[in-house]
Amino acid sequence: MTDNRSYRVVLNDEEQYSVWWTDRDLPAGWRAEGTEGSRDECLARIDEIWTDMRPLSLRQRMESQATA
Repeated sequence: MTDNRSYRVVLNDEEQYSVWWTDRDLPAGWRAEGTEGSRDECLARIDEIWTDMRPLSLRQRMESQATA
């Protein structure tokens, strides 16, 4: 089955990434990252930029504990 839909890379306030269809409104709490294309292109972009899977709040808490 061929997927000819267009997707976009989205992220939330915790800097967690996902893909979303370009013809649909973004879900609450998510914003566009800027990349649009095929699902595979969007997933490749996420692989490239999402190198730390920890949520932002956890990373910040760990950084503050390390400097305390």
